[in-house]
Amino acid sequence: MTAPRTVRRLSALGVVAAAALALTACAPASTDGVVTQTGDSTADTSAAKSLSDIRDSGELVIGTEGTYQPFTYHEGGSGALTGYDVDVATAVAEKLDLTPTFEETQFDALLAGLDAGRFDIVANQISITDEREVSYDFSTPYTVSRGAVITAADDTDITSLADLAGKTTAQSQSSNFYTTAKDAGADVQVVEGWAQSVALLEQGRIDATVNDELTFLDYVKTNPDRAAGIKIAATTDDVSRSALVTTKGSDDLVEAIDEALAELKADGTLAEISDRYFGQDVSE
Repeated sequence: MTAPRTVRRLSALGVVAAAALALTACAPASTDGVVTQTGDSTADTSAAKSLSDIRDSGELVIGTEGTYQPFTYHEGGSGALTGYDVDVATAVAEKLDLTPTFEETQFDALLAGLDAGRFDIVANQISITDEREVSYDFSTPYTVSRGAVITAADDTDITSLADLAGKTTAQSQSSNFYTTAKDAGADVQVVEGWAQSVALLEQGRIDATVNDELTFLDYVKTNPDRAAGIKIAATTDDVSRSALVTTKGSDDLVEAIDEALAELKADGTLAEISDRYFGQDVSE
């Protein structure tokens, strides 16, 4: 995106203070599964964001992690902030005639920082759940990802989740996909995450791995030669929908963001950003 972009990092003291406000939060243990993060179970509208106040300030302050490739990260580790979520949030800010200002903090402190008024929104692949909707307002989803059964490219035995019965898979034990594979009757080898799972699959030491579709697409985009040896053989019922998050009661802000996202979808911008990072449209 070409619009001016400001990046600020929260101080260590700010991160600690923000983290202390979170009653419940969990950081992603690995890319093997859907990232989850929860907040206070009681809705609090006292910190609701006013669109008019944000317009008066001229900037949209966006909380993000900055260390979660390909969604929010720094090029080369220390270059400019970039990523799928960063580009989507920047495009939304442009539609609202606001300057996107990114503030980076640890994953655990993102929703706490929102509660503390440090950010107007959070853009960090936060999935919509019933529990979170009690405490936060969500935009319409800008990412839809499904669970995928990934096998060797020449495998013809596995064409559905049910076909994992008696087969060997590799999964992170903390992932929801560990349970999916177990329930399907697979013999599950415990690994730390996607990197180990795909290595075992490529070496022919397991039959499959169940993982997030976006993880697979990112691997194909960044490792096309190696990825030629694997494929998505089937999808699961697991569907994750990620959206921009703001404080409860920020109705006019959410409405404006939804209108911006609808325009970005209609003019092809979301599809363009998706293709840049994943090789296909993951916004629907």
